[in-house]
Amino acid sequence: MNETPYPPLPSLRRVVEEGAARLHRYPDRLAGALTAGLARELGVDPGSILVGPGSAGLCQHLVQALGPRPEVVHAALSFEGYPLIVRNAGATAVPVPMDGHGHDLPAMAAAVTARTRCVLVCNPNNPTGAALRRAELVDFLDRVPADVPVVVDEAYRHFVTDPDVPDAMDLYRAYPNVCVLRTFSKAYGLAALRIGYAVVPPALAMAVRVVGMVFFPGSLGQAAALRALEPDVTGELERRCAAVVAARDRLADGLREAGVAVPPSQANFLWLPLGERAGAFAGAARAAGILVAALDGRGVRVTVGSDEANDRFLAFARDHLG
Repeated sequence: MNETPYPPLPSLRRVVEEGAARLHRYPDRLAGALTAGLARELGVDPGSILVGPGSAGLCQHLVQALGPRPEVVHAALSFEGYPLIVRNAGATAVPVPMDGHGHDLPAMAAAVTARTRCVLVCNPNNPTGAALRRAELVDFLDRVPADVPVVVDEAYRHFVTDPDVPDAMDLYRAYPNVCVLRTFSKAYGLAALRIGYAVVPPALAMAVRVVGMVFFPGSLGQAAALRALEPDVTGELERRCAAVVAARDRLADGLREAGVAVPPSQANFLWLPLGERAGAFAGAARAAGILVAALDGRGVRVTVGSDEANDRFLAFARDHLG
């Protein structure tokens, strides 16, 4: 599930524990304090920020609110939730074949028509870990009409180390149609609280906000996310992400030494392009007490875990793929 191997930071856990005394009260449905904190952190108007149930939930809100055009363009091998999100919004998915393990942005731009409601871009991409770089994203955005929103899903932004991979907030400031999705579930370790945020053009914000106005996220998630913006938490977060990146690189090197063609990853997971062997490999892993995500006929995604878990998986992979 691409969860962090680390438990919540002590400071965030304390916020949740203290908030338990107020469980009989409804949360702030506008998430006012968190919205203001995010606005200060990002240097944007609070009216452009939407707080919601993780980046996936906010993606659902965006796709629903951006109608009525009937089609949504996305990469063919990307976040498995996109096709469901599109169907739930009453739209039709237009999956564009990949360029190797990454988005084929020229082909995606060519797939945009007068019927396109929006384009979904996952960067880094889930499940392959490939990241799009600044020049190719700029060229892509220059080709997409300004009235077609481009939603950049940055759920794994904190694990990016390639300096050529842009911060989508820079693209948001440069293009009037860019929307940015982020989450506190992955790097921050708040997956159980289901909280994330979107930064969208002000003209779109109200329509999306109405879709999600149902008293969520809860108060505990809002409080923990607001505390997560403080400098002391940010410093610890950076150290934890650096440790995950180091473990990711060690695991990738070990798999390559074992003969697995693991492509470069800028996320907290690795992609094993096993093709038709994916299902059998995942089944054998499950029998050995190791859970991986298999896309039958394509490959296997494995989340970077603790050193012990990584070593156990590497030993298993060597035995089954060597």
